Amino acid sequence: MPTYEYIASGEGCVACRQGFTLRRPVNAPELKTCPLCKRPVRKIISSFNTPKYTKPLSVSDAKKAGFTVLKKVTKGEYERL
Repeated sequence: MPTYEYIASGEGCVACRQGFTLRRPVNAPELKTCPLCKRPVRKIISSFNTPKYTKPLSVSDAKKAGFTVLKKVTKGEYERL
């Protein structure tokens, strides 16, 4: 289940003024009111996790992955490695 973050649209209780997080099914209707005080809330964009690479990709790794590797020859000209 995805996690959604909400915050009060105006006045509200302590929980919705500071913002709260809920796990909800994808097909659940959008939450319009705070579960505690029943005042309007809005969904906010939250951060997400991305994988971190410990080393940069080498030219051979990029070629193995199917990428075309180019080298800059002059301004505006590139050649395939």
